[in-house]
Amino acid sequence: MDIHRQQDLESTLSRIAAALERIAPAPARAPDLSIADCFVFEPPMTLRPVPQVSRVPISLLTGIDRARDILLTNTRRFAEGLPANNALLWGARGMGKSSLVKAVHAEVNATVPEARLKLIEIHREDIDHLPALMGFLRESPYRIVLFCDDLSFDHDDTSYKSLKAVLDGGVEGRPRNVVFYATSNRRHLLPRSMMENEQSTAISPGEAVEEKVSLSDRFGLWIGFHACSQDEYLAMVDGYLAAYAVPHDAQDARRAALEWYTTRGSRSGRVAWQFVQDYAAERGHRID
Repeated sequence: MDIHRQQDLESTLSRIAAALERIAPAPARAPDLSIADCFVFEPPMTLRPVPQVSRVPISLLTGIDRARDILLTNTRRFAEGLPANNALLWGARGMGKSSLVKAVHAEVNATVPEARLKLIEIHREDIDHLPALMGFLRESPYRIVLFCDDLSFDHDDTSYKSLKAVLDGGVEGRPRNVVFYATSNRRHLLPRSMMENEQSTAISPGEAVEEKVSLSDRFGLWIGFHACSQDEYLAMVDGYLAAYAVPHDAQDARRAALEWYTTRGSRSGRVAWQFVQDYAAERGHRID
């Protein structure tokens, strides 16, 4: 090859390399956590600030006193720089699992002077991005609660394996400034039929089930939520009516609240709140 052809080839290759660099995506930058206290993660590496968080004051979360105290203590220790556990809030629907996480975050920031606690919500379908997100958060000066609401896995879903490594395993381990809170209706996060199928078809049934159950073992705290009693349900209603100054007659509100949950077929904090919204609207009272 003569010198001119070689020079032409080198020039062509240089132009191709420069063009590829121009169209290549820019490297992801670490999210700025100073602009808000709460964020929603959006792939591949965006944290969308939430200026107004939808949450209930912790004082209005009735009937879950033990769960409240456990999670509040764990989160306060974490905010103070002490060791803290990942937490799995599991159990009955509508009993305030996700509301408690958001309320505890606000309470700790309000009552712990040195707290610089951030809450980042990651959706179930984005769990595969957790390792990359953890890498960014590891260098942050803030302490961060990563929160996944309604976490569970289906039969053909293998992303739970990456979650296991992120929570407690892997070479680097969980960052000291990050703790992971999740809510779920399932204590083991996997459908019972999935574990039973593994047990019936595996060569070593016990080992197959252990591998599935070990995911929930990554959570140092298992906090159970159970259906509330009628008295607890009515106490929730009374608390909401008083907190939002809804004009009412005590006996009339009690009768209407009982009728409301009877038609719904269940009692929970969510049902109590839905009743109060309807009761207030019927009387032309705004709830802010």
